[in-house]
Amino acid sequence: MTEEQRQVILKLLRFNLDIDFDFYDAEAEAEKEEQLSIFVDAAVKFIETEGITLDFDDTGDQFLVVAYAEWLYDKRKDASSVMPRMLRYNLNNRLFHEKLSEEN
Repeated sequence: MTEEQRQVILKLLRFNLDIDFDFYDAEAEAEKEEQLSIFVDAAVKFIETEGITLDFDDTGDQFLVVAYAEWLYDKRKDASSVMPRMLRYNLNNRLFHEKLSEEN
């Protein structure tokens, strides 16, 4: 993932989480950005563990990473949180699509 791709994903994640840096000082903004980066890295790792090869230029894959990172971010408040069906459905569809493309 290039730095530009990372910034796009982080921007989408901030938007989904309604995080507005206008009210943060520089230090707090940097800390929150680092925290969100950790969730993005974890999401990428977990998605790749499922056998999915991400294409960070693909908008669908970017949104998949954002959705996974958002769930991880929200899950920290409730450890018993179950992965949303929509996210599981998207992961499965993405994996099936990749495996079918490999066979053709």
